[in-house]
Amino acid sequence: MKKFFAVLIMFVLPVMTTWGQIMTPVKWKISMEDHGAPEKAIVFTATIDRGWHLYDVNLPAGGPVATSFTFETLNGTELIGVPEPSVKPVSAYDETFDMELRWYVESVTFTQKIRVTDAGKFRLSGAVEYTACNNAMCLPPDHRNFRFDKKDIRMDDAAIPAAAGDEEDSLSGDDPSDLYDTDETEAATPAPLAGHESRSDSAIAASEAGEGLWDSVVDELKAFGDTTLSATDMSWLFIFFAGFAGGLLALLTPCVWPMIPMTVSFFLKRTQDRQKAVRDALTYGLAIIFIYLAMGLILTGVFGASALNDMATNAVFNVLFCLLLVIFAVSFFGAFELTLPASWTSRLDRTAEATTGWLSIFFMAFTLTLVSFSCTGPIIGTLLVQAAAMGSIAGPATGMFGFALALSIPFALFAAFPNLLQSMPRSGGWLNVVKVVLGFLELALALKFLSVADLAYGWGILDRETFLALWIVIFALLGIYLLGKIRFAHDSEAKHVSVPRLFMAVVSLSFTVYMIPGLWGAPLKSISAFAPPLYTQDFNLYESEVHAAFDDYDAGMQYARRMGKPVMIDFSGFGCVNCRKMEATVWTDPRVKRLLEKDYVLITLFVDDKTRLTIPMDVEEYGKTRRLKTIGDKWSYLQRSKFGANAQPFYVLLDNDGRPLRPSYAYNEDIPQYIKFLNDGLANYHP
Repeated sequence: MKKFFAVLIMFVLPVMTTWGQIMTPVKWKISMEDHGAPEKAIVFTATIDRGWHLYDVNLPAGGPVATSFTFETLNGTELIGVPEPSVKPVSAYDETFDMELRWYVESVTFTQKIRVTDAGKFRLSGAVEYTACNNAMCLPPDHRNFRFDKKDIRMDDAAIPAAAGDEEDSLSGDDPSDLYDTDETEAATPAPLAGHESRSDSAIAASEAGEGLWDSVVDELKAFGDTTLSATDMSWLFIFFAGFAGGLLALLTPCVWPMIPMTVSFFLKRTQDRQKAVRDALTYGLAIIFIYLAMGLILTGVFGASALNDMATNAVFNVLFCLLLVIFAVSFFGAFELTLPASWTSRLDRTAEATTGWLSIFFMAFTLTLVSFSCTGPIIGTLLVQAAAMGSIAGPATGMFGFALALSIPFALFAAFPNLLQSMPRSGGWLNVVKVVLGFLELALALKFLSVADLAYGWGILDRETFLALWIVIFALLGIYLLGKIRFAHDSEAKHVSVPRLFMAVVSLSFTVYMIPGLWGAPLKSISAFAPPLYTQDFNLYESEVHAAFDDYDAGMQYARRMGKPVMIDFSGFGCVNCRKMEATVWTDPRVKRLLEKDYVLITLFVDDKTRLTIPMDVEEYGKTRRLKTIGDKWSYLQRSKFGANAQPFYVLLDNDGRPLRPSYAYNEDIPQYIKFLNDGLANYHP
């Protein structure tokens, strides 16, 4: 928790003080030392402003972002060693991060030696990632790209045949281990051969753990009668109802509710024909559905479903969305109003009045969309992010259809039967209460987005007890507000607390009390999908959670072979809601826990882990070369290529040759079914 507040100050302060300027306290100069021989050097020179410092490489886990050098393209060349600094770093204890840290001041030069193996194909590119700090603040992590190709080097005539010969020798060896590089951080990880831009799937299949571990087993899973590979109906159903609930919530906001009588009056002025009025009302409802559905499809089409899925755990996106929700919450509390330009809605109003037929109805529906944006925007944005995690265009489309359907039904009904307006509650102070409640909920949801980025990138600033402490305060304040003990600028004075507000306050305050034991490690199963996992908690008295023995596929398979145990692969994600539910409700069952810990080797692979691979991997997929840059890319590729699936959670039981023992298992909180799944695997395992 100490780290959370320290980092919060360190990163919020520079944003506030540099709102109108860009600070660049570290300037990089990247060049190549080339004397014509095959051995050359890439020189990274950092000039650091007075009072600032640049962190060293390989800092301890849990500290600030260290300086790192990533080589994304190594074509016709190979690295010799690691980047070497020109000076010794300053070493001192840092109270903010509670650890010994190292950094450089004034200037430092890192030298990376390389050897050219094919001058004609030479190409080298990558990036330097770094963090600059002073005594008062740290700037967000930044990077500097670099790129060199064959026109940037020179080779002596005598050196060219030797280089070419070296490469031929390296390719002619019979030892498959020559194809791979391993180190302490990426044990048994296939790495690309220097000088080659792409690798076939068969190259990845070879590993120290045994041949064939990366081979596809999709046909074998289907032969078992596996239905998980195509079982997306439940996911779509969940997204649809999530969108429908979002639409109902949006209906109660101050931006949407007052639009009901306005739209009804619009339709009453158009005609006195009862049948035509009903037909126009239905057309209006369909127009609302069409606009929102098209919005979801266009957004997904522009970015791509996979891109939206990647954004779901992207640090910049999640932090920006977190800040956006906070801004909306502050607006809902009454600090300021967020509205689209009045000229936009006025022009659409005039267009709707001037036109006739279905076109005027469409413009009226579009006016509703714009007017309600300040209230529906956060709901729609959250929905699209969660729906995109399905990795298919159907996800956002299904969610937006549910949202639009819920929003359109009341408008169509009131437009068709205007007498229903007489029983509808009038706008008033209760709408502002709904708005403030929504503001509190958005504050709580903002922390979820920040938590996803924190977990994916391993910052360690929002651990579980910090998250819970903030939620406890938020929902306690919500309960106190509902009891009328807190008033905001736009709240009308209430002489008494209504019964609905009392019951809502009871729910909010009870939820607050429920979360308090979580500070000491209680599992809190009802919010396990939102809170960070238990392993992030510093003080934990709860001992029933299950932790994977390995987070590396090849290393875990090697261990399982030595121990003579079957393997369960758990494809998970830091932003996977259903993964957290399974871990909290199913894995903590004593029978499941015993099976996973005693009878299986559990390997959890996070497909959204943003940790950079030491050397990127090039693979052939669907006839195209694709570059895998992060650990998450690697495990996501494994899930797609070997098992033919891309949704999480995804559980599969394997023997020591990487072959399935039974059909896979997806999200299903039925504990007896999960136990049967594990027992079937044990029955089919023959070491």
